Amino acid sequence: MTTPAPGPDAPRTTHLGVPTMAMLVVGSMVGAGVFSLPRQFAESTGAAGALVAWGVAGAGTLMLALVFQTLALRRPDLDAGVYAYAQAGFGEYLGFFSAFGYWASACVGNVTYWVLITSTLGAVFPALGSGDTLLAVAVGSAGLWVFFAVVRRGIREATAVNRVVTVAKLVPIVVFVVLAVVAFDPAVFADNWGGSPGSGTLLDQVRGTMLATVFVFLGVEGASTFSRHARRRRDVGRATLLGFGSVFALFASVTIVSYGILPADDIAGLEEPSMGGVLEAAYGPWGTTFVSAGLVVSVLGAYLAWTLMAAEVLFVAARGGDMPRFLGRTNAHDAPVPALAMSTALSQAVLLLTLASEHAFDFALELTGALVLIPYLLAAAYGVRLLRRDRGALVVAAAATLYTAWLLFAAGVDHLLVVFVVYAPASVLFVLTRREQGRRWFSARERVVLAVSLLGAVAGLVALLTGTIQL
Repeated sequence: MTTPAPGPDAPRTTHLGVPTMAMLVVGSMVGAGVFSLPRQFAESTGAAGALVAWGVAGAGTLMLALVFQTLALRRPDLDAGVYAYAQAGFGEYLGFFSAFGYWASACVGNVTYWVLITSTLGAVFPALGSGDTLLAVAVGSAGLWVFFAVVRRGIREATAVNRVVTVAKLVPIVVFVVLAVVAFDPAVFADNWGGSPGSGTLLDQVRGTMLATVFVFLGVEGASTFSRHARRRRDVGRATLLGFGSVFALFASVTIVSYGILPADDIAGLEEPSMGGVLEAAYGPWGTTFVSAGLVVSVLGAYLAWTLMAAEVLFVAARGGDMPRFLGRTNAHDAPVPALAMSTALSQAVLLLTLASEHAFDFALELTGALVLIPYLLAAAYGVRLLRRDRGALVVAAAATLYTAWLLFAAGVDHLLVVFVVYAPASVLFVLTRREQGRRWFSARERVVLAVSLLGAVAGLVALLTGTIQL
């Protein structure tokens, strides 16, 4: 069901320009991952493999970004971004799953941010441990609800904060690149060109880095999610490409310049954030402190951006009749408070679960990527259907679809089964929505999708209970 055009009684819409929307893309993509890129790449590859890996990941993600740009221009009536494209192409139920999966991914990802913040601060305050102690959870919980209070003041106020935080968190990363270029040693870089002796072939090295690139590029669709707030529809595509291009250059630079500072084996052995270790090797102990401070600011900025997007997805889905009506309400500041509260509550619940699971942080990070890949895949596949008469655009959409399908396959069976466990119970919200509208709960085709999701969820639960899959 397409989101209806706002009527005279619709809440006022805040209009955002290209710079602000591009900042939302950058803010959502530049999180904690960039600070660990040197180690993540050095564990698998040398400088040559890193260049190839960034070329592959950059090209694939660029195809996805171009699809979002084209869809924003070809279907300006779809102003919910990823969720709306899945719905238009594959029906209400899969559209609902896309909205729910995207929202759940944002909420789960937000938990990892608070664990990282408290873990980083644990170097100064030992009681915070690795971000999984009672005090760490208490600090993270307080942060969740402080940001809830910020965002409920409205989209304009929240995005203004996001602009400031995004600029602030980019400063240490840019400074790192500049300082690393100054200290760059061509001889060290040459020694790192082929990687460690046990790294395998170039193809093996590139494969080893691919999952790292999946997570750092999450958020490329940020401007599309906020398309209802754009001054002009073409601004959505411009903001997406501007944000992606800036982030790609930053990520690749952080990775490549590190190979000119330390041997690859030494980089692979650094503690996180490995950017700090690289800077410390070149300039002394203050490097780690500087990068750790930047990590805290960066994670806070990413958390704000993803909180905005999570609430926006629920809000627009409810306004379009695809989520319960109460999630479509706004306050006097045009902030979707019920959707925001539900998002914060889910993050709070998952944060509490970190106390009971030894590996919750790592698994949550991977689950975040697995959850969001299904909405990405459906959006790209819709691009193939919509653009089949435009050969150039069709090639781009097909490439994006193949790329996201491969990433979903690369996530592995374990993660896919847990995704089913998360998705299947969400059908309760779908049923509640249909009841509000006095409609039949499921069509014949939707019952097939429901059956598949339930079977996958049962298989996932059995695997979890038997220990085949461990959190």
